[in-house]
Amino acid sequence: MGEEKLTASVMLSRFYNDLIMVCRHSVQTAETYRISVREFFLWCAKEKLKLAELTVKNLLYYMAWRKTNGCNELTLAKDISALRAFGSYLVRIQFWAENKAMLLDRPKASRALPRVLEPEQVEKLLSVIDVDSELGLRDRALFELIYSCGLRITEASSLLIGNLHMNERLLMVLGKGDKERIVPFGDAAAFWLGKYLGEARPKLVGKKKTAEVFVNYRGDAISRKGIWKRFQEIESLAGVKAKVHTLRHSFATHLLAGGADLRSVQELLGHSDLATTQIYTHINDSQLRELHREFFPGHKNKAER
Repeated sequence: MGEEKLTASVMLSRFYNDLIMVCRHSVQTAETYRISVREFFLWCAKEKLKLAELTVKNLLYYMAWRKTNGCNELTLAKDISALRAFGSYLVRIQFWAENKAMLLDRPKASRALPRVLEPEQVEKLLSVIDVDSELGLRDRALFELIYSCGLRITEASSLLIGNLHMNERLLMVLGKGDKERIVPFGDAAAFWLGKYLGEARPKLVGKKKTAEVFVNYRGDAISRKGIWKRFQEIESLAGVKAKVHTLRHSFATHLLAGGADLRSVQELLGHSDLATTQIYTHINDSQLRELHREFFPGHKNKAER
């Protein structure tokens, strides 16, 4: 049993490294896939199944077991993606002759529309930040920039001084899969970034040589968890229900509502697939329907009367 556990552990570790080094997946994706495959290993051990002898039927039974144990369609789709990636790895190392997981069909998962703030709500969130302290100036600059550029939280925490061009008002962002993109930022973000870089950051960093733009109270690069924790405090003060990622969703929706074309928004967000960006057009459609129902009650559907 110890040898089997060691083999599974080593294989998981090598699979994880392969996802990052060979397939160029993000650390988050690699970790998600690793966890999914570990769950699969545990099920195989319980069923006394050997990895080398698995059949497509075994994989189907596993997915059925996952579903009966309460997994929703999004989780099942994620598990299948992980097993397909794992199967591809097993083929590359010649452990499997073919990728049996490719015969699994991913369920058509219905995606909930992301929550979006109105511009007034974004302003309320940002305005409650106390800018009389160094960390307050950092927070205002940080969240102004996330909203102004539609940044992911990891992109904001890892942003380098060398990739920030204040005169041109441009950022070089390293996104998912190490894909680079150039994103402009607006007047408000430029103003608060200027104050943070000129007044607060030098005091926070001191004699340290920190490459990242946004730092914590020790002068080290701020972590994703640090950004998330600070945003929770601001959210509570403002009384606006949101997440850090809500600012990215709001950025995209506000751009489209202002007349930006879908392809441009796709480039700014760093989406590889236009279909991912299209979800924001559905948000606008739903908002229009809500406005129509509010201001034209005589035109409600019969089912709503």
